[in-house]
Amino acid sequence: MADLPPIAEVEAADAATLDRLLREATAPFVVRGLVSDWPLVKAARQSSQAARDYLVRHHRDIPFTVSVGQPGSGGRLFYDDAMAMNFATVRAKLPDILGEMGRVEQSTDPRPIYLASIDMRGFFEGLDEANRVDLGTREPLASIWIGTRTRIAAHNDLPANLACVAAGRRRFTLFPPDQFANLHLGPLDNTPAGRAVSMVDFNAPDVERHPRFAEALAHAQVAELAPGDAIHIPSLWWHHVEGLEPFNILVNYWWRDQPRWLGQPQDALHHAIFAIRDLPEDQKAHWRAVFDHYVFTNDDAVTAHIPEGGRGVLDPLTAESAGRLRSFLLRQLAK
Repeated sequence: MADLPPIAEVEAADAATLDRLLREATAPFVVRGLVSDWPLVKAARQSSQAARDYLVRHHRDIPFTVSVGQPGSGGRLFYDDAMAMNFATVRAKLPDILGEMGRVEQSTDPRPIYLASIDMRGFFEGLDEANRVDLGTREPLASIWIGTRTRIAAHNDLPANLACVAAGRRRFTLFPPDQFANLHLGPLDNTPAGRAVSMVDFNAPDVERHPRFAEALAHAQVAELAPGDAIHIPSLWWHHVEGLEPFNILVNYWWRDQPRWLGQPQDALHHAIFAIRDLPEDQKAHWRAVFDHYVFTNDDAVTAHIPEGGRGVLDPLTAESAGRLRSFLLRQLAK
């Protein structure tokens, strides 16, 4: 791919500054050295084996779920020609997984081995507490990602994301949310990790098969992160992530600024496909107008004629009314 503009870099000398940057952010940014003082980063700077030893000292003696690909894949965890996954998912103890990563570290064409989105508090003892970013009042999910050289297809997430490189190097290629059509997304229901991914091979784009990708690249930004560096990926921004070294560790924090009791927009999309997409065009046009009225415009005209206290879910949702709506939807879907 052609050279892409870099993601903006900012400085965050303290937690208050980082909090302000995150609250005000409308685009991604990189903070160099944000977590340089982490014990995990210091161990990784000694050697990849020192980083693995550090993780083993903190791990809980329970099975971990690990993805294992094939040699010759170039580290790409993706689909095969039949649109099945080109990797297997197995369960094993962490020392065995990390030991295998160490054994293939010097291989010229290793099979990718990838521990993805491992809950730090659930699978480690004290690791999160010793290696943590102060995010103020946010209550994030802290996850760790450990692997060999890997390429993860462009995808997006609903929560905001602060990702911190602890070992190795990672390259992030980011696209604004509105570029989804130009990324040529794959299936919604058959995905490597629960989110639709770009079908474009970023190492060898097929311009005939994916002609709109050139337009996506016109809006792309890139950053390469070293141990101690961090990147903020705002909600819904598309990101392609590459682990560039034989051994890589990333710690990330996900959080939503919206109340936790709100539903998932992805679920609404699936339900709309189930209930609306295959209707006749005139009915689809009707439901498009209804959604615009109740969901997207949602102005005072929707409820002004209904007495206060009788508007039901047309009033702003609360935890209680959202719970009732969820129960209603579950009953309807169960019929």
